[in-house]
Amino acid sequence: MSAAPVPLLVVEDSPMYAEILQRLLPTLGADLQFASKWVDTAEKAVVEISQGNYTLVLLDYKLPGADGLSVLAHIRSLPLARQPAVIMLTGMGNEAVAVEAMKSGAKDYLPKDSLDVPSLLRAITSALERKRLEEQVARYTNELREKNAQMETDLNMAREIQQAFLPQHYPTFPHDAIATESALQFHHRYHPTSAVGGDFFDVLPISDTEAGVLICDVMGHGVRAALVTAMVRALAEELLPAAAEPDKFLTEINLRLLAILTQTRSPMFASAFYLVIDLARGELRYSNAGHPSPFLVRRKAGMVEPLRFPKSRPGPALGVFEESEYPLCRSTISRHDLIVLYTDGLYEVEGTSGEEYGPDRLLAAVRQRANLPVGQLFDELLADIQQYAGKQGFVDDVCIVGAEVVRVRPTE
Repeated sequence: MSAAPVPLLVVEDSPMYAEILQRLLPTLGADLQFASKWVDTAEKAVVEISQGNYTLVLLDYKLPGADGLSVLAHIRSLPLARQPAVIMLTGMGNEAVAVEAMKSGAKDYLPKDSLDVPSLLRAITSALERKRLEEQVARYTNELREKNAQMETDLNMAREIQQAFLPQHYPTFPHDAIATESALQFHHRYHPTSAVGGDFFDVLPISDTEAGVLICDVMGHGVRAALVTAMVRALAEELLPAAAEPDKFLTEINLRLLAILTQTRSPMFASAFYLVIDLARGELRYSNAGHPSPFLVRRKAGMVEPLRFPKSRPGPALGVFEESEYPLCRSTISRHDLIVLYTDGLYEVEGTSGEEYGPDRLLAAVRQRANLPVGQLFDELLADIQQYAGKQGFVDDVCIVGAEVVRVRPTE
């Protein structure tokens, strides 16, 4: 079955040249058949191209009235799907005109005084192939744009869902206290570096005098990391009955998360720190899964120190080893103490010299601001690190959580 004829418009004011062209077209081979039409002015060409659906135009540069470049400009103003391929016909020695035509969108040019079958076949074949490729690129670009738009919509929804995962209202202690009179006050700052992030925290109301605070940082960022944070959140809620014992709590999360992640092709893991603030006993109980150690800000004593593991090392990240152990440690707490939990994206930024901000600078920055209100402390801390990093800013997701002890026992 032969291909459909190619709609072709000849724009030529000389009847002799127009006849030569139309006589040459049927000789180009059986694979190239044309349904041709001839017009002799630029104005007629513009009308014909606007009303018709031409694939190819053989366009004379020198026409009565407007020249061929004006016709070419009109063609370029049409939607891409309606733009025919143009071969400009020029007089001998008009290379400058040919160059200008090519810059304006012509696919090729031919000197009229040396027209023959091989040169016409080459020019038409090349012009039609370039038009096909341009249309293919335009189609792929449009498909990619639509897919990107859909992906952006999906990412926006994922970001909204992930933001909803973060505590919107903190629990109060005791549970029937109004927020301003809670024995524990919470604050946080969350800054994902992509549409969705891999950092997550939660505050678990264990009892009227016990609060669990979990912070985790999933490897990488983006959609995969966000999915793992959703898993950790679901597991934390499911394991609420074990939340008073940090070592057992992290052990169970690790086992259940590992059972899920081992079914995936790509390795994933999450660092985490979990602590229980026990107001009745005046103590912290905590376990670490490969996460930066939080700061304990003792405002009365004017001291800021990381939470320590004096007799053991912290356990490994979640989702790596089945036989992981997460040692339990304890520390006392007093009224007005502040516990600051954070992810490593907070200090893993480089300054203009290439040196990392680092945990030591972070500790010093918190010490300088230890007596500020928690919200102000966090904002100044972030501003200080941003200034250090310069234009680069944060390169990883950032999460900071503060738990402020308003009173230790109900009688205080």
